[in-house]
Amino acid sequence: RGEVLALIGESGSGKTTIALALMGYARPGARITAGTIRVGETEILGLDESGLVDLRGNRVAYIAQSAAAAFNPSRTIMNQVIEAALTHGTASRREAETKALGLFRELALPNPETIGSRYPHQVSGGQLQRLMAAMALITDPELVILDEPTTALDVTTQIEVLRAFKKVVRERGTTAVYVSHDLAVVAQMADEIIVLNQGRIRERGTTARVLYEPADEYTRSLMAAARPVEQGPGSAPTMADAIPPLLEVRCVTAGYGPVGSDGLPRNPVLKDIDIRIERGSTLGIIGESGSGKSTLARVVAGLLKPVRGEVRLSGEPLPPTIAERTRDHFRRVQIVFQNADTALNPGHTVGRILARPLALYHGLDGAAQQKRVAELLDIIRLPGSMAHRLPGELSGGQKQRVNLARALAAEPDIILCDEVTSALDTVVGAAMLELLADLRRELDLSYMFISHDISTVRAICDEIVVLYSGRQVERAPRSAFREPPFHPYTDMLVDSVPELRPGWLEDARYAGALPPIDSPSGDGPAELCPFLSRCPVRINGLCNAVPPPRHVLGKGNEVLCHHNDAALIDLHRKLVGAAPCSISASDVMRPVGAKLAPDYFE
Repeated sequence: RGEVLALIGESGSGKTTIALALMGYARPGARITAGTIRVGETEILGLDESGLVDLRGNRVAYIAQSAAAAFNPSRTIMNQVIEAALTHGTASRREAETKALGLFRELALPNPETIGSRYPHQVSGGQLQRLMAAMALITDPELVILDEPTTALDVTTQIEVLRAFKKVVRERGTTAVYVSHDLAVVAQMADEIIVLNQGRIRERGTTARVLYEPADEYTRSLMAAARPVEQGPGSAPTMADAIPPLLEVRCVTAGYGPVGSDGLPRNPVLKDIDIRIERGSTLGIIGESGSGKSTLARVVAGLLKPVRGEVRLSGEPLPPTIAERTRDHFRRVQIVFQNADTALNPGHTVGRILARPLALYHGLDGAAQQKRVAELLDIIRLPGSMAHRLPGELSGGQKQRVNLARALAAEPDIILCDEVTSALDTVVGAAMLELLADLRRELDLSYMFISHDISTVRAICDEIVVLYSGRQVERAPRSAFREPPFHPYTDMLVDSVPELRPGWLEDARYAGALPPIDSPSGDGPAELCPFLSRCPVRINGLCNAVPPPRHVLGKGNEVLCHHNDAALIDLHRKLVGAAPCSISASDVMRPVGAKLAPDYFE
């Protein structure tokens, strides 16, 4: 009682099957054939249907990976959170609503008194994940099962959700089973770890022992894949290649809805984005959910017309919409989507999926087409027999490789990779990154690699652009992201990547409440820092009154910030283990680059 047990392993290792079996449930096509499952003194396999109904959602609760799929979009949040308590008769409506409010506060949800009146689409993904935890805990279950509850979240949201989960689990003395493929996340939550592979236990022990003294070779391979190894640079661009760049995005502003009198769409997403990608190189685009990463890919692919700015390919303007682009434009710029399940036609074989671009772009058919399909499968390290399979017969990693092979079939100049590893487990994701690096060297490919995981981006990219709320807050070569100074938001991203050690969650920075910020006056400048409301080092009287300049730090980072090198380094040091600070601009109204007094931050 009161302990957290983690089940870790690759996709298909049996983690979720075990988790579901704890509720006496087996997915369609499977059944529980032997053994015992006991919660407290209750033998689960001995329960009839009525007993199982009473158990599920009452004594044993389940928190799924996708909160969006777990909520009914047509009902308010409060009605869904308290439903289990009313169904099982553990509380009256008034008691359940009071208890739910308490859980909202414990889970650090904003506006706990009113958030229950909203609908699921009116809250963020991280908030919805915490609300699902409230739904699970409303009946005070003996056992809570958390099945990959933070896998779909970006790193900064993940740290908030993990901190909230851990606080509630510890304070309530909840017994939990935590299912994950991420060892660093498990290190923050679990007392003990079981390592699974192909339905068998490979290793079990305390969290510290498994992390620091793994006995099994498979566990050691998981540890090695936990953080991607930096790949070497691709083929160095020649002067001829570098001028002009392969792809250039110039001052692009984009969004959705009608354009207003200010020249901006009703729902602006991107503002004044400038990037360039040389031939044979990889540019990483990183940021939280909603930062504009996928919208940028849509603009480059012609799926969304920018309001301002242009996209150029090899120095020539790319038409802004699909309707205006030629077949060769389509061929040269390919996109690989995050979710291979929805990107591949489930009714077509792999061979047919790969044959279509071969016929469309290169006019191949018959034997020549079949030969090229076999070559493509070989390039992505899959056997030729896969050509006869349907997507539903492939693993997640295999489907994503087929997704990539379809893009390669066009023989493109650049591939837009939109979160291509975020849905994959650690080992398969690492293999995918290695494959992308190999193809880049062999085929002289260029990539725009979109991700919310800065460790992944640092492993594969030559240059990195950081987006926040649609603005480009930092751009730098990969080497500049190894140590500070960073833009304050980049600093937060770097520090939000979980480390492989217990206690990291408690030590993580930016944990304190942010200081209040004065609202700018109505006649003040409109283009203030996009990170203003969350920045732990903002300067009242400056950051909330004057737009930040875009300037280059000493090591090559181009940042959108009032702070210079010395300030950002000092801030980085001071924030380690310290609460965020508020600085008065009356003492420091100095231009960027001015020498700071020793007591600047005091």
